[in-house]
Amino acid sequence: MTRLSNLKSSVAATLMLGAAVLGFTSAANADAVDDITKAGVLNVGVFADFPPFSSASADMSLKGYDIDVAQYIADSLKVKLVPVPVTGQNRIPYLTEKRVDVLVSVGYSKERAEVIDFAAAYAPYYIAVIGPAALEVKGKEDLAGKSIAVNRGTLEDTSLTEAAPKDADIKRFDNYNSVIQAFISGQTELMVVGNDVGAQVLARQEALKPEQKFQLLTSPSHLALNKGEDRLKQAINDAVAKMLADGKLNESSQAWLKTPLNPENLKD
Repeated sequence: MTRLSNLKSSVAATLMLGAAVLGFTSAANADAVDDITKAGVLNVGVFADFPPFSSASADMSLKGYDIDVAQYIADSLKVKLVPVPVTGQNRIPYLTEKRVDVLVSVGYSKERAEVIDFAAAYAPYYIAVIGPAALEVKGKEDLAGKSIAVNRGTLEDTSLTEAAPKDADIKRFDNYNSVIQAFISGQTELMVVGNDVGAQVLARQEALKPEQKFQLLTSPSHLALNKGEDRLKQAINDAVAKMLADGKLNESSQAWLKTPLNPENLKD
């Protein structure tokens, strides 16, 4: 009896171990797409006050270029979009702790790539020289003798300082509002800002008719996700490719960035 009991116990233990292994294997094979589909929501980390990419509208819902893209990806996965407000400091931990599934507006860097994965570039980010349509400026050599407003100590300042001829009159200000005001008031002939700031000026200054003259630097924004999520990465890449092909990204660029989308600006 004892041997029979021991045999039964051994068989039972083996079956339990097998079930545990199967359960572990099933859990190990589950991925972000499975979790997203099961939950019925795609949690996307977004900057809540980052116009024209994302900001609160009149009904307090978030609108902007980033929201358009996030909604398209959620629709392609057939789930509900849930924008999750994040900051520059907490957004990577939010992703790695799986409080969000995807991040938008992430610039690529080797340091970040050691921690998270990058899907397709979907939004242009570049530093541009902006001036009135009547002023002819085609390249950095045309900055000679021109007065140019820029935000002190920023990447824009560094890029402009490296590119501008020695006789360019670079006027540095302590914030973007001051840069914009100097430009639209005629205190400077040109200004150098990122395309996020520039879009607001291009949209509002109809009398001045400002336009982008040329770019000093480009560093497109990517969608980011956790490492090892190959199915989700493919789904994101497919959605962005489709938005490019059917003109949806260009529509968002026209609506929010006030300029046609140049696919070259999506290259690192």
